[in-house]
Amino acid sequence: MAFKSKLRSLVDDTDSKSGKAFALLIQSLIIVSLISFSIDTLPNLPLATKELLYAIEVVTVTIFTFEYALRIIAAEKTLKFVFSFYGLVDLAAILPFYISTGLDLRAVRVFRLLRLIRILKLFKYNQAINRFHRAIVIAKEELILFGFISIIMLYLSAVGIYYFENAAQPEQFKSVFHSLWWALTTLTTVGYGDMFPITAGGKLFTFFVLVIGLGIVAVPTGLIASALSQVRKQDAT
Repeated sequence: MAFKSKLRSLVDDTDSKSGKAFALLIQSLIIVSLISFSIDTLPNLPLATKELLYAIEVVTVTIFTFEYALRIIAAEKTLKFVFSFYGLVDLAAILPFYISTGLDLRAVRVFRLLRLIRILKLFKYNQAINRFHRAIVIAKEELILFGFISIIMLYLSAVGIYYFENAAQPEQFKSVFHSLWWALTTLTTVGYGDMFPITAGGKLFTFFVLVIGLGIVAVPTGLIASALSQVRKQDAT
């Protein structure tokens, strides 16, 4: 039990030094894997670059697999963790690497960045951020939640439209990076019209992206602005 308690402290307790280091290592590797995945979608990559990206994938998946095993061992209720949101995301992020299904779920790893919310409390030791925190205390939940959701939806929208439109419009949707512009203008409902879907799947996907954009990006703006204004008034009195 002592070993399991120490292991749980390592993988879940971001208040301990070892827990902080472990969490930051994993989050850094997630970002590295997402960047390498996005680069891998660029056309006409040199063979050496592809080999390097594959090596990065092997290393990150190996570490993610080891982390997943540690979390299963440390969990108080194994099945509860395995079928939890984070457990399923962790599994989906590594399983396709071992099972050749043709389905690339590396983009799912972006959801793992939600664990960063738990690590943000590390910044409480910075006096400057403490002062800023006092000014946004009422709106902090909305800012963090919708900020993360917006980033996740922006990335997943770019990945989705890339898979729908790349074959039909290889010049417009060359990679996930090129598709990010379309995702940004669509999610913010600006829609410049310089990039638009022509496939049935792409059009249907765009419909859902527009609906999500209205709900996630547009609506909370007024709520957050109001909360920030309330905080300023409280500090002034």
